[in-house]
Amino acid sequence: MHHLIERLVEWYSSALDSWGYPLIALLMAIESSIFPLPSEVVIPPAAHIAHTTGKFSMVWIVVAGTIGSWIGAAVMYWVARLAGRPFVLRYGKYFFISEAKVHGAERWARSFGPFGIFASRLLPVVRHLIGIPAGIVKMDFVAYSIYTLIGSALWCAVLCWLGVKVGGQIGKGEMHKVAGLLIGFVAVLGVLYYFAVHRYMNAHPEQAAAGHEANV
Repeated sequence: MHHLIERLVEWYSSALDSWGYPLIALLMAIESSIFPLPSEVVIPPAAHIAHTTGKFSMVWIVVAGTIGSWIGAAVMYWVARLAGRPFVLRYGKYFFISEAKVHGAERWARSFGPFGIFASRLLPVVRHLIGIPAGIVKMDFVAYSIYTLIGSALWCAVLCWLGVKVGGQIGKGEMHKVAGLLIGFVAVLGVLYYFAVHRYMNAHPEQAAAGHEANV
């Protein structure tokens, strides 16, 4: 596993030299769509390279990541809006989007409304699913885009900070601090996921499903 990660990092660093910001935007678009590509492996390495080599601008990394996130989220929105809920429920499972996840994302959207679009960009799992209920209920696309862009920009900025912080500790050889930062970051995400996502995406699924079927 260690060697695999090293090879992936080497490939990504080399690819960034060739493709730069468009590659960041592309990977973040993928991350915001149906494929489980964590943004945590896209933005922090790019930020570390920018900080240590000066090849990239931190601001433009955030811009590229934000635009990519919006593109992926917009695709999810329009697919759900144009195809409709039955299509998503029937074929979503072939793209790692189970019916349970769709129900959970819909419960999240009902619980938090437009603010949920912004908050979802900062949280795992629901991040790449929120476009589905937004598209199904035909939320205003301009408002959806604004909340997505603001949330994505904030998340990319946080990941840039993490990349610089962790990268700086690696440069000093202080691996125990690196481990502590990563563990702390993962722990915070875990707590946020449990209290802000898990409870809402898994609350009374049978009742929610019955309610949706009655409205179809």
